[in-house]
Amino acid sequence: MIITVSGVTNIPVMVNLPGLAGTPAADRCLVMGVVNVTPDSFSDGGQWFSAKAAIEHGLELVAQGADIVDVGGESTRPGTQRVPADEELRRVKPVITELVRAGAVVSVDTMRAQVAEWAVEAGVSLVNDVSGGLADPYMPRLVAKAGIPYVVMHWRGHSHDMYSRAMFDDVAREVHDELAQRVDAAVAEGCDPAKLVLDLGLGFSKLPDARGPNAHNWQLLPRLREVARIGGRDFPVLVGASRKRYLGKLLAAADGTPRPFAESDDATVAVTALAAAAGAWCVRVHKVPANVDAVRVAAAWRDGSRP
Repeated sequence: MIITVSGVTNIPVMVNLPGLAGTPAADRCLVMGVVNVTPDSFSDGGQWFSAKAAIEHGLELVAQGADIVDVGGESTRPGTQRVPADEELRRVKPVITELVRAGAVVSVDTMRAQVAEWAVEAGVSLVNDVSGGLADPYMPRLVAKAGIPYVVMHWRGHSHDMYSRAMFDDVAREVHDELAQRVDAAVAEGCDPAKLVLDLGLGFSKLPDARGPNAHNWQLLPRLREVARIGGRDFPVLVGASRKRYLGKLLAAADGTPRPFAESDDATVAVTALAAAAGAWCVRVHKVPANVDAVRVAAAWRDGSRP
């Protein structure tokens, strides 16, 4: 479906997010709380599927300290098939509407320009596109027209066959180069580079091994800033490590059984602290309170290390 971006009208005033274009520097890493309005997300599928439950959960995340609430209506767990755009919209519309009305800073997690267009007019402050504009070529143009921040993630294909694309010689270099291509494509469509946020795509087309040549996620994380330095610019980075499969494999039982997703929250907090200390702009998490503590600790650690 072709989206007519000139039709984006009456865009509400967006909240300026610290650390992005025209805003003060963030004094710590931000925390984005996840609201999956889906029956089949890998970590909490179905728990917040009803609009009422999702709205209540979003408000709870804000009360717990989330700076941004990320609302998505399409699961991207490995092996999943896509839902129609109408169904994605049906899921997210009431949730985004009520959270924006309540004063929350809301991000829409979508790969479709059609969904993003509606969400922008509803008042979201950020578009989080896990495909980085590859799933819908009209997305960068829409975001450019709206003039709001845009998360561009490293992505090589849809979830139903993502692991078949997880082939790297040097994962950090290749992710860097492919993100650079997406940045160039977004800027060519009119996006302000100062409003672009990069996501390394942890878990997406990356093998979840804990060690060895296929430990793609662990090879990426220590090189976070290197990967996000493109064309002489240090782009802000969103880290989505929460409850990912590679944490479960790292923490596997003695018989090799991976740690269940919902039991990886402590490991998520550890990654949050390390990523925040390394300069991440924001972390995307399922459990907010401990991660809010972690980014505060990381900020104090960084401040204390300065002369």
